[in-house]
Amino acid sequence: MARTRLSVRRLLAAGLAAAATAAVALVATAGPAAAATTPGIDVSRYQGSINWTSVRNAGIQFAFIKATEGTSYKDPNFNANYVNAYNAGVIRGAYHFARPNISAGSTQANYLASNGGAWSADSRTLPAALDLEGNPYSGGYCYGLSTTGMRNWVQDFLNTYRSRTGRYAVIYTTTSWWNQCTGSWSGPWGNHPLWIARWASSPGTLPAGAPFYSFWQYTSTGSVSGISGNVDRNYWNGDRSRLIALANNT
Repeated sequence: MARTRLSVRRLLAAGLAAAATAAVALVATAGPAAAATTPGIDVSRYQGSINWTSVRNAGIQFAFIKATEGTSYKDPNFNANYVNAYNAGVIRGAYHFARPNISAGSTQANYLASNGGAWSADSRTLPAALDLEGNPYSGGYCYGLSTTGMRNWVQDFLNTYRSRTGRYAVIYTTTSWWNQCTGSWSGPWGNHPLWIARWASSPGTLPAGAPFYSFWQYTSTGSVSGISGNVDRNYWNGDRSRLIALANNT
């Protein structure tokens, strides 16, 4: 997702039982044409000015939009994208690019929540996503943290985001990064929707302990009317009604 990085980037618990009922019934390794899926995209400033009406008319039903990174960066196109997507009828969600080696998880969760990543029950706003992937900057692939340190950082972020918004954040990651950098931690998957990144014809093996995926980023070179150049394409693992249920926490 973050175009600065060099490596591949970027509901079972009671609170998400309604969304899980639809998603768990689907086969986790089914390809795009083989499952009941809802198309979406994720974007940042690199997509430039977006015609969201054209995007919606092209069949795109949801979008994750970059809001923040670390504790000092807010995507300059976020405000326009977030409002215009909503007005075009696209179900939108913010995402935060994690920088676990520069500040605490709680600090970054608060920064996200205060800069566009909050939530409202309006049928078009998803809980925000935490983007966890290989470090594109100095400090090592896993940001210089041990697996225990990374687990603690992620849990700190998730707890703080839930405290601020009342929602369980979505987690975007790859199976290889998650298993390596968290030590195959399965803790979050009881509550937090998995957004798996795998640019292939199937989601493949999921992170340790994840029973299914909720979102799947299946290519970084998609095309959509209303957007110039490549854009990440995604699927929601269910139909639009279940996506709205996740948005509304019902």
